[in-house]
Amino acid sequence: YIHARGTGNGKRVQANLGAKNHAVIMPDAPGGAAKALAGAAFGAAGQRCMALSAVVFVGEARNMLPEIIAEAQTYKLGCGFDEGVDVGPLISKESQERVESIIAQSVDQGAVLELDGRGVAVNGYESGNFVGPTVLSNIDRKNIAYTEEIFGPVLVCLEADTLDEAIELVNANPYGNG
Repeated sequence: YIHARGTGNGKRVQANLGAKNHAVIMPDAPGGAAKALAGAAFGAAGQRCMALSAVVFVGEARNMLPEIIAEAQTYKLGCGFDEGVDVGPLISKESQERVESIIAQSVDQGAVLELDGRGVAVNGYESGNFVGPTVLSNIDRKNIAYTEEIFGPVLVCLEADTLDEAIELVNANPYGNG
């Protein structure tokens, strides 16, 4: 779509689309890591090229998941220009529908919906394209939430037993910016 629109208007276009940015979290991650992960995943409603969309917990690091969820539950949804808003709307109604569809398909494929951001209503913006922070766990490499760029406030949680296994998992994914 982007390439066709640009070239159709006589513009040169180079587009590297599709990203699945990973963070590997070790069991000895410092305090504050959960807050940093939530901010990286849900800031800008997950609609930035470097948004954190996948976290790989190594071993006991998986015990950090409740902290991430607790942090995400404190985030305020609303107009990005309003004071104190942490998560703004998605860019379009179609984007909202796509994000919500991927969440549903992911659960149908076996993911555990730890935090559901679908169906939120924001006072004063009832027709807004809002999806709140969403956390999916029990993800495998074939789950749609891992194989597709979601471009919304959705954090996909994977697990590995060792750092080497986590590195292999990240390197096997064809998408990623950083």
